[in-house]
Amino acid sequence: MRRHAVRPLGLSLAACLAAAPALFAQSAAPAPRPITAADISAWKSLRGATLSADGAWFGYIQAPNEGDAEVIIRQTSAAGTVRRYPIGEPPAAAGGPGGGAAPGLQLSTDGKWAAILVYPKAAEQKRLRLARRPIQSKALVVNLATGEQREFERIRRIGFGGDAPKFLAMHAYGPDAPAGGGAGGAGGPAPGAPGMGGNPQGGGAGRVDGTDLLLHELGTAAVFNIGNVADFAFDDKGRWLAYTIDAREQVGNGVQLRDLSTGVVKSLDAGKALFRRLAWSDTAASLAYLKGTADSAGTDTTWTAAGISRVGAPTQRAVSVGAGTAVALPNGMEVSPDRTPRWLEAQDALLIGLRVAAAPLPKSEQLEDDDRPTLILWHHKDARLQSMQLVQEQADKGFSFMATYLPASQKVVQLTDATVRTATIGARDDMLLGSDNSAYERQTSVDGIQRRDVYLINARTGEKTLVKKEARSQAQLSPDSRTVLFWDDGHWQAYDVATKATTNITKSAPVSFVDTEDDHNVDRPPTQVVGFSKDGRSVLLQDNYDVWRVSLAGTSHANLTVDGRAKRIRYSRRIVTDARERGIDLTKPIYMVAMQHLTKKEAFVRLDPAKAGAVVLSGWRDARLAPLKARDADVWVGSIQTAARFPDWWRVSFANGTLADSVRLTDANPNMNGVAWSPGSRLVSYVTEKGDSLQGALYLPAGYQEGKSYPTLTFIYELQSDNLNSFYSPTYSSSPNALIGVHTSRGYAVFLPDIVYKLNDPGMSAVWSVVPAVKAAIKTGVVDSARVGLHGHSWGGYQTSFLVTQTNIFKSAVAGAPLTDMVSMYSSVYWNTGGANQGIFQSSQGRFKGNFIENKDAYERNSPNRFADKVKTPLIIMHDDKDGAVDFNQGITYYNTLRQLNKDVILLEYVGENHGLSQLRNRRDYSQRLMEYWDAYLKEQPAPEWLKNGIPRLKMDEHLREQKKKLEGKKIAM
Repeated sequence: MRRHAVRPLGLSLAACLAAAPALFAQSAAPAPRPITAADISAWKSLRGATLSADGAWFGYIQAPNEGDAEVIIRQTSAAGTVRRYPIGEPPAAAGGPGGGAAPGLQLSTDGKWAAILVYPKAAEQKRLRLARRPIQSKALVVNLATGEQREFERIRRIGFGGDAPKFLAMHAYGPDAPAGGGAGGAGGPAPGAPGMGGNPQGGGAGRVDGTDLLLHELGTAAVFNIGNVADFAFDDKGRWLAYTIDAREQVGNGVQLRDLSTGVVKSLDAGKALFRRLAWSDTAASLAYLKGTADSAGTDTTWTAAGISRVGAPTQRAVSVGAGTAVALPNGMEVSPDRTPRWLEAQDALLIGLRVAAAPLPKSEQLEDDDRPTLILWHHKDARLQSMQLVQEQADKGFSFMATYLPASQKVVQLTDATVRTATIGARDDMLLGSDNSAYERQTSVDGIQRRDVYLINARTGEKTLVKKEARSQAQLSPDSRTVLFWDDGHWQAYDVATKATTNITKSAPVSFVDTEDDHNVDRPPTQVVGFSKDGRSVLLQDNYDVWRVSLAGTSHANLTVDGRAKRIRYSRRIVTDARERGIDLTKPIYMVAMQHLTKKEAFVRLDPAKAGAVVLSGWRDARLAPLKARDADVWVGSIQTAARFPDWWRVSFANGTLADSVRLTDANPNMNGVAWSPGSRLVSYVTEKGDSLQGALYLPAGYQEGKSYPTLTFIYELQSDNLNSFYSPTYSSSPNALIGVHTSRGYAVFLPDIVYKLNDPGMSAVWSVVPAVKAAIKTGVVDSARVGLHGHSWGGYQTSFLVTQTNIFKSAVAGAPLTDMVSMYSSVYWNTGGANQGIFQSSQGRFKGNFIENKDAYERNSPNRFADKVKTPLIIMHDDKDGAVDFNQGITYYNTLRQLNKDVILLEYVGENHGLSQLRNRRDYSQRLMEYWDAYLKEQPAPEWLKNGIPRLKMDEHLREQKKKLEGKKIAM
């Protein structure tokens, strides 16, 4: 039996990749064991990987599936210092997937300091919840050079001030604080970041949001306590700290400004009012905010947008617009509290939000709850279904129109209105890109085709210019605001803002930019836009394989990568090295990750825009790569994964087209060496019954021996072979793919075949693709033809439900949240969004032409329940009663039909769950039952009682206790 060799931290990435077979060499150590429940609970993931701007320090959160986590910060040099800090059990939002900064972990831009939020341990949090006590975090500040630590209790938010920070702001909990939140606070980004506020919206007139703000001077360890702070924000350079005061009875409320170089505090505004939504401009120290004043009765609050331009400069100027000012607003409008004001780049105008003014209804006219009918009125003229209006009700209530206040002329120019309701502001904020879908909204709700009229809006005059009528794709504005790019009639079109002329810029190109792999019922969808050039003269487009530099005048088309189409290489993943960029600088190298379509090998490549051809920096690797570059230094780190290697992080460098002198930065799961693990994966090629050449990823079982066949689980969705080199950490989940690591450890092979679709036949397309795929996998010798299972969830659940009506190649099957009747499902509601399913059937996954009346035969011949009598494969259906994506009725009716026909069928219903399982207890239970099910049918192990005969309702509690004991015994149905 093969096992992982112990991998010391000094082992280079290049060596690991080049000598991959050696990683699974024989060892005198005990043979690896199949995975247990304890292993799954303890398995660690890496969250929120972040690299200091100078590349000297790398930090991340290392957290088990269950239990307490730690922050690890280390130097990126080979013999660098490693610092570890236990942080209890953080909320999920405290750190996302690797490659992004975690709000609960921040490295100062100059690489000198770290700020960390520390939470109570998991056991303590459980005790606090049972006692209905708040769960609160504290802050840990670390001097990275010395390791000195400073701890501050009851801190909910943290933020460094500027690029070379001298201060760290820490926002404390209030005396009656609820359960602890993430570093960014509710509804907003991490506070203290340049131009961002800590509490964007705040509470109403009767609620006090102010709490202590601790301003920590990093160099001296001094701490300044500022009371009753509701909102705070540093400017981009870290010279100024603005904050709002929110005290009881609004005594002392206002906006204050602290000069961080002198400590001098000035009052910018004050009064018995609410102050909200602080925002610094990006390019200058100009501040904007909202001020709300209650009426005499205290029943309504009216708002003013205010701003201080060029803070601290001789030309500093205060402006305001809205309630209590002499500036006239558009008729019937008032300043909205739901849009953060901001200065335009030239600092001569303030972008604000307006809403329709509506006086509160007199109490005498308000209906009491007892007198209010519970009616929802659905009308055929509704542009949006009532169900969607309910889902979007809060967003609708907070909707605001965009407007510009011009202090020089004392005018307010409305930019969006009832006909052009939405707009996005460009990188140069003199122009906005507006869109209006009102004429198409009802039709879009039926057929799913997105349509919109696209307008260009002048930010200072409000002038609207129609760019494109009924655009089918999202338009984009170039960084210099001189060109609008949109897709039409199978080509990219460029609208020149100055001349108002539209040019087809790809018509004369030697290739097509239609996405040929998109098989939905959509007319010639486009491939992706890589990005505009910084100079505004060209755009980088991807043609399914290569990256092209196309002039926005349509006069030139240069293939930057050259060999993509010929060698079936996809150059599609650009690495953004500076999040502040405004367009791609074509005087500098462009970095990308490329994949060989036929082998799934990946490489890190560099494009030199002045030269043709991509330079392969890393060599082609049987791995998945995720690079990350330091903002201000030529330092690269990257995670790398294969089917058998966890995606740990490395510092990487390159020499002669290969990885060289790599430094391992993480080792999250050294204990995986003692667990039986898949030795890798293989590609399986096959041809569908309709002649399409496809591939599938076949994950080998732990302990695989050449020439021996194994029980195999086939997991289906759509295109999956690109996952060949993906590592699946063990976990509990309702997603089939998430369990790959668990299943291979327990001796199963897992097969992920690609499926392509023919219009009007989504079910038959699965048959035409999956059956030949499984037969090809059997021919490899790895798959035991008599022991093949099938599992799909959601759309994969539909395909599973249909496949078992058309083939008997599978020994057993599981369909999670399946569609089973295309006719009844067509006009039902997708409750999670409130929209009708009709568009999903016609232009999304359903791939049908027209509705079920126009295309009755196609809908019926692809409905699993119409062929239920053909089912011979034992089937488990998992469907939850609160499923807001696929109605529970789809699962229960299929179950009842199969039951009536005396088919071997079981329905698992997790009460209160939605489209997937969110509660850990349910994910554990479902995963456990799947393993028992597969073992019974594919390994011929004794079937448990629930599988053989079911469980009477009155004995369910006893049965659930027994299931829990199996997990507590650290075994998973071996």
